[in-house]
Amino acid sequence: MAAEPDFSMLDLYQQEVETHGAALNNGLLELENAPGDTALINNLMRAAHSLKGAARIIGLEPVSTVAHALEDVFVAVGEGKLDFPEGFFDLLLRTVDFLVDSGGPDAATMPAWLEENKPRSAVLAEALHAVRAGGPVPDTCRAGGTSATAKESAPANADESSATGGAGSEADASSVAGERDVTVSAQVEGQPASTGSVPIAPGDKKSVPAAKPASKSAPHGAEQVVRVSADNLNRLMGLAAETLVETRQLEHFRETLLRLKESQTELNARIDQGCKLLENGENPASFNRHLEQIRLAAHENLRSIRNQLEVFAAFSQRNTLLSDRLYREVLESRMRPFGDGVQGFPRLIRDLAKTTGKQIRFSIEGKETPVDRDILDRLEAPLNHLLRNACDHGLELPADRAAAGKPEAGSLRLLARHSAGMLIVEVRDDGRGVDVERLRAKIVEKGLATEDMARSLNHDELLEFLFLPGFSTAGQVTEISGRGVGLDVVMTLMQEVGGQVRISTELGKGTTFHLQLPITRSVIRALLVEIDGEPYAFPLSRINRTLLLNIGDLKVLENRQYFDLDGQNIGLVSSRSALGLAGAVSMIARHINVVVVNDRNNLYGVEVDKLTGETDLVVRPLDRRLGKVPGVSAASLSEEGEPILILDVEDLVHSVDKLLAGGDSMQSRYSEQEEKAPVKRVLVVDDSITVRETERQLLENAGYAVEVAVDGADGWNAVRLGEFDLVVSDVDMPRLNGYEFVSRIRQDSRLQRLPVIIVSYKDREEDRLKGLEAGADYYLTKSSFQDETFIGAINDLIGGPRE
Repeated sequence: MAAEPDFSMLDLYQQEVETHGAALNNGLLELENAPGDTALINNLMRAAHSLKGAARIIGLEPVSTVAHALEDVFVAVGEGKLDFPEGFFDLLLRTVDFLVDSGGPDAATMPAWLEENKPRSAVLAEALHAVRAGGPVPDTCRAGGTSATAKESAPANADESSATGGAGSEADASSVAGERDVTVSAQVEGQPASTGSVPIAPGDKKSVPAAKPASKSAPHGAEQVVRVSADNLNRLMGLAAETLVETRQLEHFRETLLRLKESQTELNARIDQGCKLLENGENPASFNRHLEQIRLAAHENLRSIRNQLEVFAAFSQRNTLLSDRLYREVLESRMRPFGDGVQGFPRLIRDLAKTTGKQIRFSIEGKETPVDRDILDRLEAPLNHLLRNACDHGLELPADRAAAGKPEAGSLRLLARHSAGMLIVEVRDDGRGVDVERLRAKIVEKGLATEDMARSLNHDELLEFLFLPGFSTAGQVTEISGRGVGLDVVMTLMQEVGGQVRISTELGKGTTFHLQLPITRSVIRALLVEIDGEPYAFPLSRINRTLLLNIGDLKVLENRQYFDLDGQNIGLVSSRSALGLAGAVSMIARHINVVVVNDRNNLYGVEVDKLTGETDLVVRPLDRRLGKVPGVSAASLSEEGEPILILDVEDLVHSVDKLLAGGDSMQSRYSEQEEKAPVKRVLVVDDSITVRETERQLLENAGYAVEVAVDGADGWNAVRLGEFDLVVSDVDMPRLNGYEFVSRIRQDSRLQRLPVIIVSYKDREEDRLKGLEAGADYYLTKSSFQDETFIGAINDLIGGPRE
């Protein structure tokens, strides 16, 4: 009779599973390419033996049985008694998946997991015994294996995918022949992998679950365990001991200050006594003696203070150095090698190559590059998306590559390095690349831009469309690369950690995704500035340069304020306007300080009052009760303890773009205060600058305050961050059309009562009905500008400008 399970050491078992599971996975991948490596076989045998013993100690009999059977297979291979039958490595990798899965449940859920996985363990043990006896690998345990760290519960069809994340509209595969699919996995955070069934039928190439080759997180309900090297821990202990010793000196300082206080009290009493002697007409000799005693006591106090200041200065210097060493050691303890976070990817690529019938040479470079463990954990998901996408759609089949004069095996590389204080990660493939001309046609087909607008877009601008929500060029929806959810998932994840992503591609040569992230989220290098008398900080990674600009160098083009930088017109706005700070001031200085920030392929200028300098800042999150503060991502403290707001450059860029479109200028920033009576605010959303200006002039002439947005996405950001009395929107716009824009407003509980007018060139009845069904209060044609219909509709909805 089996002993009752004892889960008191389950946390230690989970650590062993993580260590030996990784060794088994990596070792099997190496053994598949080097079958005769005796040392490798011995290492695999020891790892299986260790897991068998660990599982037996805590009473996981099904796991121990499978690990024992796996060990027997390795023993037979090592003794030369067993060849590698077809499907051999698929079976062994499936077995490792099962062993790794056993490290997931906590003490509360382990009994249910064991019961649920009894059939799975029995099938695996039986298959291993059969192979050990010289039999074939069962069909159900062959191709299609997926790593345990690469599983996810996911909808099996496009309809379910749309419900969880929204699939982009699908097109014929022939319509974008040769293009790169940009769909990514719609992963459900925290949803456990389904591990009850063992195999996927051989040849089933449509059911590979979305992978998450992440380092396994702590079991649900358990405290997260962080591994720290022994050397690092010893150094931390040493520094902590030094800190304790140094801190004890504070008691000596306290005692000295108390003695000085007592001495000063006595001195004050002597001074009072001397004053009384002087008032009573004491003889000069007696008074002089008393005065000399006071002088000597004061001199002694001063000497003591000087000595203590010297001691305290030395203490302060030692304490500063010690604190710095301790802080850096703690930061180092948060760092992990890049390779730790991506160790599951070789297995993932191996499985995907077998599933898709492709030959893939996968390599990881820069495994020792140190990365903050939080950054590394968050980075795994976007890398998973990009790698799966490259395997599924970037790299061609061997026959197609051979026909194109390429090696049959495609190259897929994952690289990591440090550069200018940032972590640079690249995903490179030598596949088909992105056909930008077909992408241009797809943009028009999806109604994201007119043909004229699409023709005017350059290579980089076209690639930006790949990051739009729901945009997919997939000819068909697959489980491998994400079931149709847009590449904006990667963009969102990057923005959450303060990173950026961009694409470089060449048709027929391949595609590279460049990811730039902070090395750590705990500390950033920042440029300190002053805005409206308050300190702010720009993350240095987002700054192109700083300038002292003569006010005479500014120019206005199409009502947008620019300055010239290396032959390029750079839009300029004031930081006060971008942050929405109340109040206007008179312009005095002839020169202005400008911070030039970068947003992937674009540069923007932000005027600030003063450039203070560079510094390292400890990032502190804002109180959740504040909600999203426009233009601000976090906070910090200066060396003097003063609060500093860290600017959200991504958010700031949206404000800058909107202000430029609205004609923001230094003159408007330094204008007179508006009248006390509030003016009703109208947001005009149109991608045509001519229409925007026409509507703006009509509304301003009528007395309304007007802001503009260049498309639906920009308008959506504006209505969420600002307060408006009315929205006027076009229909055909890039990124987000008018119907979708209005629908979002009506679905938002805070905005659903906001009046909306659609103004469009489309005058068909079905277009009008579609606009009204989306939630518009009025649907007007642009011919209404020529009569009173437009202003009349506005008066009907919100009344006059100051009512």
